[in-house]
This record gives sequence, C-alpha cells and structure tokens, in this order.
Amino acid sequence: MARDTEGERTPLLNSASSQGFALAQSVGTLLSNWWLWELIEACTSIIALAVIVVILFIYDGSSLPDWPSVFTINSVISFLSTISKLSIVAATSAAVSQCKWLWYRQAEPRRLQDLQLFDDASRGPWGAVQLLFSLRARHLAFIGAVVVVLANFFDPFVQQVVAYRSRSVPSGKAPEIVKSRVYAARSDEGLPLPSVVDLSMKAGIYNGVFDIKDNADSGISHTCSTGNCSWQNVSSLAICSRCVDITSQVEKECTDGKCHLLYIPNGPTLSGLGGQINCSTTNISSELQGIEPSVLRFTSLLSKKVSDPDDALAIECSMFYCIGRYTASVKDGIAEQRLLASWRNDSARLDTKTDLILNPPTSFSSESGAEPYRVTHLAAHALNSFMSETFTGSGGINNSGSAFSSDVMQALYDASNLTRRIENLATSMTNSIRGQDDNVSGPAYGTAWTSETYVHVRWAWLAFPAALILLASCFIVGVILETSYRDILVWKSSNIALLFHGRSLRLSRRNEKPVNKLSAMTSRATNIKARLVESDTEGWKLDQDE
Repeated sequence: MARDTEGERTPLLNSASSQGFALAQSVGTLLSNWWLWELIEACTSIIALAVIVVILFIYDGSSLPDWPSVFTINSVISFLSTISKLSIVAATSAAVSQCKWLWYRQAEPRRLQDLQLFDDASRGPWGAVQLLFSLRARHLAFIGAVVVVLANFFDPFVQQVVAYRSRSVPSGKAPEIVKSRVYAARSDEGLPLPSVVDLSMKAGIYNGVFDIKDNADSGISHTCSTGNCSWQNVSSLAICSRCVDITSQVEKECTDGKCHLLYIPNGPTLSGLGGQINCSTTNISSELQGIEPSVLRFTSLLSKKVSDPDDALAIECSMFYCIGRYTASVKDGIAEQRLLASWRNDSARLDTKTDLILNPPTSFSSESGAEPYRVTHLAAHALNSFMSETFTGSGGINNSGSAFSSDVMQALYDASNLTRRIENLATSMTNSIRGQDDNVSGPAYGTAWTSETYVHVRWAWLAFPAALILLASCFIVGVILETSYRDILVWKSSNIALLFHGRSLRLSRRNEKPVNKLSAMTSRATNIKARLVESDTEGWKLDQDE
C-alpha cells in the first residue's frame, strides 16, 4: 500500500515540476523576446525616484531623523539614486542596441562599421558620444545616446538636493528679564530710604552719562542659559526722555564777526573764549509744555568755540516717568533691547504726599487687572532733587586748560550727540528701576533658543534626474513602437542574432587576404555596406550591398 501511495504521488509531483518549468520558460521567453525586462527596469527607476521624493517631502524642514547610526538621509538617497540610475541606463542601453536593427532596416544601405558604433554606445558614455557625432540627430538612437551621456551627471545632481542648515529652536528653561511696576528708593538691605536716592539709581545715572558708546540697552539684567534668548512685549515702569533743539532762540553779542556772549533769554549764558557748556533747570520750549517733567527738565547751551557765531547748540530736555513696552534679545551672550512704544500720564504731578500713579489703558498693556504702576512720592522727590542738582553746572576748555563744575558737565560737553546721551541716560535709569525687587512684578519670561541642524531640500536639483528619466522613458517607448511599426524582431544587443542572420555577408573579396586584427577589421568594415531585409525563403537576413 505504501508503494502504491508513493506511486500515486509521483505523477502529481512530476506534473507540478513540469508546470513550474514551463512557467519559467514562458517568463524567460517573454524577457528575451519582448520588452518586459526593460519596462521593469524603467518602472524601477521611476519608483526609486518617487521614493526619494517621498522621503525628502517627509523630512524637508525637520530636524535630523533619529535613525540607526549606519543610516543617514544621504546614504538612503544615494542608494535609491544608484538604483534609479542603473535601472534607467540598463533599459536605455538595451533600446540603443535595438536601434541598430532599426538603423539597418531602411531603404538606404548603412556602413557595417555602424554596428560597432551602436554596440559601443550601449556600453558606456564614450561610445555614446561617438554615436552622437556620427548620427547628428538623424535617428531615434540619438536620443538614447544623449541619455547615456547625461546619465553620468545623475548622481552629482541628486547629491545636491539635500543640504543641512542650522536654525534656532526653543530649548531649556524659560529665560527671565527684569521688569518693575513700582519704584521706591531702598537701601542695599531692602529698607526704604525716606528722601535719598539709592545707590543703584545713582550708579545708573552715572553709567548712562559716562557711557561714551551710549550702549545702556545691553546692561539690562537677565538670565539666559543658552546665550541666545528673546523676549517680546515686556511692559515695565520706565524713565523716558524727549529733547528739542532750541538753538534758534540763542542770542549773540558779536563784534567784527567774533562773538563774546551767547545766551538764551531766561536760560543759560556763555561768555568769553574757548569751548563752554552751561546747563540749568529751565522751562523754555513750548514743545515740552504738555509733558510733566516728573524727573528733570533742563537746558544745555554748548559751544565748542564761543567766538564763532555759527558754533552754538542749545537743547532742552524733559525726563519723566512712563510705561515702556520693550522687545529684548540675547545673541551670543550679548544683550540688547529696543523700546517699541511708551505711555505717560501727564496728569500725574509731583506731590509731597501723593504717589505718582500710572495706569495705562488695556490697549497698551496686556496685564489687565494688575496693580497700577506707581512711583512713591518720597522716591520721586528725592530723584528730582538729585537730578536738578546734578544737571546744573558749567565748564569749558581754553588755552589755559579745562575746568568743569562736575564730571557730568564734562561728559555732556564731550558727548558727540547730546540727545542720544540723554536717551542713554534714561535707559540706564530704567534698568536700575527694573533691577529692583519691588515684590510685585516678578520677571518677564521669554524663549531660550538653541541651534539645531535641520534638513533643507533644494527641489530644483531634482529637475535634471526627473527630466532624464522622462526622456529615457519616452525614448524606450519610442523604440518599442518603432520596432513594432517596422515589424522587426526584438533582438536588442544579441550577437547570436547577427551570426544567424548575417550569413550572406562576404567580408573578404577574392583579391583580399583575410584579416584578424580588430583595427584591420574595423578599417575594412568602413567600406562595406549592408541592410536588414526579409525574404520569403530565408526570412530576415543582414544582406551586404554590392
């Protein structure tokens, strides 16, 4: 029974094996006698390029992917690019080989040497270049030769698609920058000072006046763990300033074109020779009448050469409490800030018993419902008195030397831009106010930035590979259609076909010796012409032209 069972199974196994063998033969025949393999290669090339596009689309603009260390975007793209290039070149080479049969399947006989040109063109770029110069756009194979040559630039273009750039992204703990809602003079121990300007404010005043670079914006107190941070729309109690040029109001007493007296009515006066400055608390310009000078209002008359009637500068400045809205940033550890807008309350007057209250509208400050901004009356009067005393004085320089009533007067005299120096003073004083712990405000929080490498796709570089694959695909389809139209068999690069169907070639004449060397054969083939013909008795033959 066992042997019977075995015997019954044997025909089934043989049948399955025969079917598999027949199927393999059918596939092999289809690959050899048609264009299935070339179409598979062309589709493989297109799919590989499409996968490249998908990968690039997914990771364009994103941070570096967390892949295993052996894989990178560049390596994956390079691998797919190689598959795409090899596939399309292989299919194109087969189509170029088929073109030699199309070349000889014409009414006009062709040189036998052209067989070698087509064969070389299907093998690499140098042969393709030779075919280009030989055909000169006279045949469909010209397009295939162009594709074979241009395929050498496929990889360099794909390698240019991916670039790695750096950008700033949020990172770490939120950075802090100081702001304040209340100014009240305090000692280093935090105790209130009844009528004295605290040392931190005095330091801010002197720093602002003596800063020859006018760079008080960088002195704001902050914390930034990454060295690159930013803050937007930070509102704080501040000191603002406004200066107007009143040089037109300067009166001059001159003799023989030389002046000996410069003065402003009800204001400072300069007399004598050399360069001089005179500052005093005044109320001259009508442009400043609407501003409550809650900190200081003073006029400065300056001349670097009093005797010159054209060398005189008069500026009146008002400094006052305000609410400032700032944007600030730290770049590579260097801080800077910019005043976006300011708001002041001109109805808030200095009073010996009442604090200065500044309550901006909600359209200016987003901190609705918070405690109003406030300056205690003691701190306001102390600072006003100190500023009035500090910015009242004179001095000058002549042939005998220099003499100034205070270092502040000398700093104002040497300032290249007096208006900018007063703005810098206001900023420095604001930094001092914001740096105090008023137990009300707390810091403003921003964003800490760190550098991140990300993938940037330069899509334009993909245009060449895509165009090359499109051109190659059109060429392959064109060769398939032309082969079908001319009713030619699909022989491609087969040398067997040449041997089987070229028996009527007489490569040596009676008076010629046989040749064996390639160079000699090539030379002789130059003068031999042939064409592909079909006869009723012998079928397709490569026939020599007489």
